Amino acid sequence: MSEPWFASKNVESRVAALLGRMTQDDKLNLVSGNLTVDDSSHCPPLPDGLPELRLADGPAGLRIAGSQNNKLKSTALPAPIALAATWEPELARQYGDLLGQEAAVTGHNILLGPAVDIARAPLGGRTFESFGEDPLLQTRVVASEVAALQVHAVAACIKHYLVNNQEYKRNLIDVQVDERTLREIYLPPFVVAVQQGHVAAVMASYNRINGTYACENPFTLTKILRQELGFCGFVMSDFMAAMSTSPSALAGLEWELGTKMWGPALQAAVESGELSLELLDEMVRRILRPILGLGLADRPRHYGTINIAAHSALAREIAEQGIVLLKNNAGLLPLDVGKIHSIAVIGADADNVSAAGGGSAFVRPTLAVSVLDGIRQRVGKSVRITYAPGTDPVGPGALLPGLAAIPSSFFPHGLRVEYWDNPDFAGQPLVARTEPRIEFNYGFIDFFTGSLVGFSKLQFKPAELSGRLTARVTGQLELPTADNLQMTLTCLGMARLYLDDRLVLDTSTAVPDAMPGNNSQASVYSVQVSRITAQTCALRLEYSNFMVDGLHFNEAMLRLGWQLPEGLLSRAIQQAAALAAKSDLAIVVARTYETEEIDRPNMELPNGQADLIRAVAAANPNTLVVLMNAGPVDVASWEAVVPAILEAWYAGQEQGSALARILFGDVNPSGRLPLTFPRNLAQTPVSTPAQYPGVEDKVYYSEGLFVGYRGYDRYEIVPQYPFGYGLSYTTFEYANLLLDSVETDGTRPICISFEISNIGSRGG
Repeated sequence: MSEPWFASKNVESRVAALLGRMTQDDKLNLVSGNLTVDDSSHCPPLPDGLPELRLADGPAGLRIAGSQNNKLKSTALPAPIALAATWEPELARQYGDLLGQEAAVTGHNILLGPAVDIARAPLGGRTFESFGEDPLLQTRVVASEVAALQVHAVAACIKHYLVNNQEYKRNLIDVQVDERTLREIYLPPFVVAVQQGHVAAVMASYNRINGTYACENPFTLTKILRQELGFCGFVMSDFMAAMSTSPSALAGLEWELGTKMWGPALQAAVESGELSLELLDEMVRRILRPILGLGLADRPRHYGTINIAAHSALAREIAEQGIVLLKNNAGLLPLDVGKIHSIAVIGADADNVSAAGGGSAFVRPTLAVSVLDGIRQRVGKSVRITYAPGTDPVGPGALLPGLAAIPSSFFPHGLRVEYWDNPDFAGQPLVARTEPRIEFNYGFIDFFTGSLVGFSKLQFKPAELSGRLTARVTGQLELPTADNLQMTLTCLGMARLYLDDRLVLDTSTAVPDAMPGNNSQASVYSVQVSRITAQTCALRLEYSNFMVDGLHFNEAMLRLGWQLPEGLLSRAIQQAAALAAKSDLAIVVARTYETEEIDRPNMELPNGQADLIRAVAAANPNTLVVLMNAGPVDVASWEAVVPAILEAWYAGQEQGSALARILFGDVNPSGRLPLTFPRNLAQTPVSTPAQYPGVEDKVYYSEGLFVGYRGYDRYEIVPQYPFGYGLSYTTFEYANLLLDSVETDGTRPICISFEISNIGSRGG
């Protein structure tokens, strides 16, 4: 690891000199985050020696915002969960080195990452941003990444401190956790980042910890971080996460990211004597130390060129090493080009690289190789490759609870959707357009510039709307033959559903479904529609979110879903199955959408992808499934009907090339699961509403130390796939297991050694 940037006496003397040149306004501007600017922002005058501090989100690559620098593009790396699946600290070092290089050549000197939040609950929205469920694995990865990143005069900001393990009510939730669990499970990655990686900054999270917000918690910020760990850098809040002025400053917060509680309020607290000038000076010192110690002030901001070819090659290598072979019956994999004449590639997003996490971690890729493209490039003209989407594309609407959205094929002419920015549908609509189905999830999803670029097949909130909206949806709906058709209407706000001008559901008078553990703001309403024969009916749906209080980033949520009668499939699934039947092999690419600010509603593959897998497998027994996700998904309902399954995660911009090289045996799969895949949500160590998503804004970590595989072992829960699981194309043999001692006093380690041999026919 690198030498500490704070170890030199020269750094302290430079900090003292620069501090002496700063006015009180300079100091207040610095700690209030006013220097976190983009090219279009006004930057306050800077004292000599203090560089402009330009931040970028960066757990999975740089999210370049507010600048035309490099056309807002950077290398879209495999998600950190995929990096963790490599179990390879050297790749983590290269990952950090690439991030540091790209931050430096795009004019950034502070990177908000990496994230080291333990994967505690299976549905957590930010699982893809971190390194899984095991503290030890997290520490091995993060130390290498941070040290390599900061070599480039870029300050890393480790996040999210502390016990930030769910997105549902992240601004309110109060984590009830005992101190031993806090220290043994959730703290170790931060300890290693501070003491071995010498990380420059720590980001305090939104949540409360045993009653006190993380941004104003003296136990975690001062006692643990400063006094016990010896942290010499600075603590910043997550964006707008500070909930107080003086209490947060006194507790150990040095930088408010996004001026909400500081700025003028902090100035008033200093001028009134509520906060001392000595405290303000110490806050500034803690920020200046890594700025000067890491050389941020010695390397003027500049713009350069990203080495697209080299960085994309590294992204592909990491993706290859992180892919996990979950099943391979009868040796279906690796594929032999000489024995296959036709392959059907199936999946709504198999022809693009939108299989990526959302929110602040989304990256605009410098290039894009889809699964379809990667397979075509690998086999050339020797194999006929055909494609079918099978389902509607997966997007933010997949995060809503309730039945899956009615597929677009049941709206033969599309839907006319009119939007107003008033609560009464008054006047002409502000926007009118055609949409394929009734499903939208607007608000936070639209907040980050460029975060929707990957969804070329989806429509998002019209730019003319600011957040509060009403909408009227009209069109023709084909109803299947069914005695009783179950439908659900999911909404945040109010909605009225009409079929053939008959009011079927009015959420203002209806009682929402009781959904234990519902981790969304939206409510779900069920209705039974009776039909004797299939027919087309006129549909009208009116929606408004004007009556909802306390909207965070002005969400609007709406979905009309249904449960098709058993055996009835959408036309898209039927077409995909027919294509599979005419091919030697079928590859189904199934994915999730996961993002910050909202957790997944369940473990199911969204948009009926499980039905798609079963239908394709019934049509062609040589069907393999590629999963592109972060948190565990339900495979129990279809695992038995397919001979091979690959977990590819969110594999970055070279996902297609990496997957093709695994499929055809150019690379032996060596990834291992960094988190457990349960059989279902009921069979996990975190299975009660009190444990997740919480009760009355409190979430109880009553499982204690038994997080992840520890809990499955302790409570004898059999998982679908255990932590560390992963198959190979070759065979290994273990021998000569030795222990240097058979007992310990509880502190002395026991050394274990053994010999491992590759006894198969290929390298691995």
